[in-house]
Amino acid sequence: MTDVCKGTALSKRIVFLADCQSFYASVEKASRPDLDNKPVVVAGDPERRSGIILAACPIAKSYGVTTAESIRESLAKCPQLEIIKPRMQYYIDVSLQITHIYERFSDLVEPYSIDEQFIDVTGSRALYGEPEQIAKAIQEQVWNETRIRTRVGIGENKILAKTACDNYAKKVPSGIFYLHKDKLEDTLWQLPIDKMFMVGSRMTQHFNLLGITTIGELANTPLDKVKEMLGRKFGKNSDINAEVLWRIANGHDDSPVSPYTFNTQQKGIGHMMTLPVDYRNLEDLKVVLLELSELVCQRCRSKGLMGQVVAAGCQGADFDRPTGFYRQMKLAYTTNLTGEVYEAVCRLFEKHWNGMPVRKVGVTLSDLTSDDVYQMSMFPDDRERKMVLERTADEIKTKFGNTALMRASSVTPAGQAQRRSKMIGGHYK
Repeated sequence: MTDVCKGTALSKRIVFLADCQSFYASVEKASRPDLDNKPVVVAGDPERRSGIILAACPIAKSYGVTTAESIRESLAKCPQLEIIKPRMQYYIDVSLQITHIYERFSDLVEPYSIDEQFIDVTGSRALYGEPEQIAKAIQEQVWNETRIRTRVGIGENKILAKTACDNYAKKVPSGIFYLHKDKLEDTLWQLPIDKMFMVGSRMTQHFNLLGITTIGELANTPLDKVKEMLGRKFGKNSDINAEVLWRIANGHDDSPVSPYTFNTQQKGIGHMMTLPVDYRNLEDLKVVLLELSELVCQRCRSKGLMGQVVAAGCQGADFDRPTGFYRQMKLAYTTNLTGEVYEAVCRLFEKHWNGMPVRKVGVTLSDLTSDDVYQMSMFPDDRERKMVLERTADEIKTKFGNTALMRASSVTPAGQAQRRSKMIGGHYK
């Protein structure tokens, strides 16, 4: 089968999934010509030779270097590896630049991740031609302006476009592949079940135990039978998941490509932080819990929201022997005040933490409503003054940065606010 399509009917919906190749590493190589022919990775902490590989360029991959492995493992495979510290803000800026390039071809562009975006070009064909022509033009524009290569999966919906990109476009010289819905029997259905979108290693094992080893075997099993099989394994609540997986296997997806996907009403606002070392006593943990409570409430206030359900949890560093908890409690009334959320978080930790070392900790505020109307307390507690004070602090932080105002506890050894202010998404800006 060729890797591009010929003569698609104009009435068909055409969706792209455009993916930037080895994005972080490609951005670094584009900004530094001296790295052009060298094996490059972007990784956690090059100075200490610690952390994991976030991205590897094709040259580094040719030595067997892979993402998510440790720097030490990568150096054992490729001693001449060029290890670069991540610059997250710069990657975000380049990603937005690429979004603007896509928007020249369609007003329906939906970011899926920092390096992947859906583009609905159904209405663009009269101007730009057949799908493969548009995909090639997009590749050329992105390359000319950023020196980053892109692969484009094409389908009649988002699922098929994503599947086409992940399983085919990344493996053909053109970097373009059209996955026809009426030819799934000869393409998608031939793939092993672990190549299907939303099927990880555990679900692959479950499907294999049920006798399903290929995507086609799942697609051609009646939906009621799939629900019954997964129901025996996971219980009655698995019906929705069974139908979602069955629809993916059959290439069904009615969801639109929407630029406004990330503007929908949130059900909860939370923040989880991986700590640089194990925290072993509650007093140190409370410093971080206060910082997280403040961050969550600050985000709620910026969105005009309050919440009534507070959740908190933690994990240890050993994922083979997991420790920790995740619990929630409902407050008497809605809030976005740091002190009130922090008090609830402390109560959850005091009740549920078993004293084992903590490496990851999180706080969430949910059951959100607008802060336009909220319940007043029956007892005088000066909430109005506190709300004004916290909004004023938010304005100062927005203008001068989150470290412009800090609690005294944040400058103790246990505090993480200053370190976190230099990061985006857990990585340095």
